[in-house]
Amino acid sequence: MTPRDAAENSSPWSDLDRPPLNVAALRRGLVREGSLWSEVDVVQRTGSTNSDLVERALKGEAGEGAVLVAEEQTAGRGRLDRQWSAPARSGLFFSVLLRPGEGVPVERWGWLPLLTGVAVAAGLSRAAGVDTALKWPNDLLVKVGGEERKAGGILLERAGDGGVVIGVGINVTLREAELPVPTAGSLALAGAVSTDRETLLRGVLRSLDDWYGRWRAAGGDAGLCRLQEAYAAGCATLGRRVRAELPGERSVVGEAVAIDSDGRLVLATREGLREPVGAGDIVHLRPAG
Repeated sequence: MTPRDAAENSSPWSDLDRPPLNVAALRRGLVREGSLWSEVDVVQRTGSTNSDLVERALKGEAGEGAVLVAEEQTAGRGRLDRQWSAPARSGLFFSVLLRPGEGVPVERWGWLPLLTGVAVAAGLSRAAGVDTALKWPNDLLVKVGGEERKAGGILLERAGDGGVVIGVGINVTLREAELPVPTAGSLALAGAVSTDRETLLRGVLRSLDDWYGRWRAAGGDAGLCRLQEAYAAGCATLGRRVRAELPGERSVVGEAVAIDSDGRLVLATREGLREPVGAGDIVHLRPAG
């Protein structure tokens, strides 16, 4: 082994395109007076930031505004318990703890994943210069070679009475050969002008702070704080023919025509019915013809 080999093998990270996050810099930029974010922690490797933060919240070890980031996540989960994994430092894998209980009725908490989607899309658009779109209810889409691909997802979990943990996973520098499935994408593949993860994370969290503040000030009324309007404007699902795969092995096919006041996707079926979908898996279909 040459001295150079030894130096490279002793380095805490070997991929020069994927430097580690600077937790001190993140704290300086995010944890300050007037900010939602109360603490920022970065771990090198964990199974799931959501599971870890839920556990900390239940033990009373984390308050509202806690942020937990992982350089590598080995057992990340998406909706329907789908696995979410990626190479170390190739993306942003983080969870935040929110406590919207005061002033926001529980029945309006269903807007939180959609709110997070709007905030993430807005933050990435500014920081990465990438056009993003939202697939209802919680997928982030980018264009790679003119093709729509999933580059991120959002997962919400309850953390005791009054607490909610929201997990976000975003593919940042994933290369074509590293994609878990052909329909996946990344900000780099979509032509991002910046893939600096610290810049992206600060942009996303500041955007989330802004939108969450507006929503809470409006008592969770998505119409009043214009969240409903913003989500509809950025939603790639609206205006498309889709299949909603619902609990109980039932499915509905129709055109996605609206996001209602409860955050549900409204489908217009061939039978002339309008069916709101509050939970399910949405598949974008090719136009009939």
